[in-house]
Amino acid sequence: MSIQGISRRDVLKTLAMSAAGGSVLQVIPLEAAELAHQMVKKQKAAAPAGRYSPKYFTPKQYETLISLCDTIIPKDEKSGGAVEAGAPEFIDLLTSENEEFQGRLGGGLMWLDTYCIDHYGKTYMECAPEQRKEVADLIAYRKNAKATPELHQGVAFFAFLRNMTCDGFYTSKIGIEDLQYIGNVTRSEWPGCPPLPE
Repeated sequence: MSIQGISRRDVLKTLAMSAAGGSVLQVIPLEAAELAHQMVKKQKAAAPAGRYSPKYFTPKQYETLISLCDTIIPKDEKSGGAVEAGAPEFIDLLTSENEEFQGRLGGGLMWLDTYCIDHYGKTYMECAPEQRKEVADLIAYRKNAKATPELHQGVAFFAFLRNMTCDGFYTSKIGIEDLQYIGNVTRSEWPGCPPLPE
C-alpha cells in the first residue's frame, strides 16, 4: 500500500471508517492495519516511558479496555495475547478517528460500569475477578440478550469489541505468528490432505 502523498492521519481515518462496516480483516488490506500498528509503535518509542498514551479513552476507560481485551484473547503458553499484541492501542487509535466507534465503545464502557454498579455496587474494574468473569460471561453470548433484555446493549458492545480485539490481534506480528502464517510458498509436489482423525 503506497502512502506517498497521503498523510498518516488520512490513512488512519480511512482505516477507521472502513472498519465501521465490520471486521477490519474483511474490509481493509492488511497493510493498512500494519500501518496503524506501526503508528502505535512509533508513538511508544517516542514517549518518555515508552508507553502508549490513549488518544480517545480516559485512563480509567483505557484500563477497562485493556482488561476486556485480555479477557477476549489472553496470553497462553503458545503466544502472547491481545494486550501483548497491542490490540488496546489499535482500538484506541481507530476510535480516536471514528465517531461511530466512540459512541459504541464509549457508550459500552459506560453501560458496563453502570451494570456493575447496579449489581455489585462498584465499577467493573473495582469488581472482584470472579464478578468481572460473571459479567463477561453474560455479555459474551447473544442468547443472553434475548433472555434478559437489559443485557442487549452490553452484548452488542462486547460483540463489537470482540471483533475489534481480534482485528487488532490478528493484524499484529504476534497474531500473524500465532496463525503460523508463512506466506505464499511454492511446492514442488502436493502431499495431499492429512488423514482424518479416527
